[in-house]
Amino acid sequence: MTEQGVTSVVLVGVGGQGILLGSEIIAEAALLAGFEVKTNEVHGMAQRGGSVIAQIRYGREVFGPLVPVGSAQVLASLEKIEALRFHRFLAPDGVAVVSKQEIVPVTVSGGKATYPQDADQRLERVFPRLLCVDALEIAERLGSPRSANVVVLGALSGYLALDNAIWEEAMRLRVKPQFLDVNLQAFSAGQELAR
Repeated sequence: MTEQGVTSVVLVGVGGQGILLGSEIIAEAALLAGFEVKTNEVHGMAQRGGSVIAQIRYGREVFGPLVPVGSAQVLASLEKIEALRFHRFLAPDGVAVVSKQEIVPVTVSGGKATYPQDADQRLERVFPRLLCVDALEIAERLGSPRSANVVVLGALSGYLALDNAIWEEAMRLRVKPQFLDVNLQAFSAGQELAR
């Protein structure tokens, strides 16, 4: 038995970047659109800046939360190297939405590894369909650096068939009221990047 009409999204980054909130918003939007939704998050060493991956799958019938390798319609990353680390999840015709942010891991700051100087070129080689976004710069311009994750959500929303009103309602349900307005602005700014 195969799953037909299932949309798979993989959201990756570093602990503290808001990956889990982002996955909750995507899942909520899919639920509001009437789909069955399954999610899976791997926190790793999230509190220490380690890799975080969230997998969201939605459709009329979804059998499991894990995104099969090579099947995600969208891979969204809040950090360049994390996009490369998890590139295998993206389908050949899928799109990668990658924040230009670079976060130096502990192994690099500790001298045990180096951050690739050619990260941009590697991204271009690995992802035929690539949208690089300066999410942190946009979020800082809005006065809320922590909303960079929502800028990326806005950009990836352009590749998912969910109505704008549904995204807004999902954010109203998942974002704390005091942060809602700036996150709606961040989402809108991200949407502009995908046009």
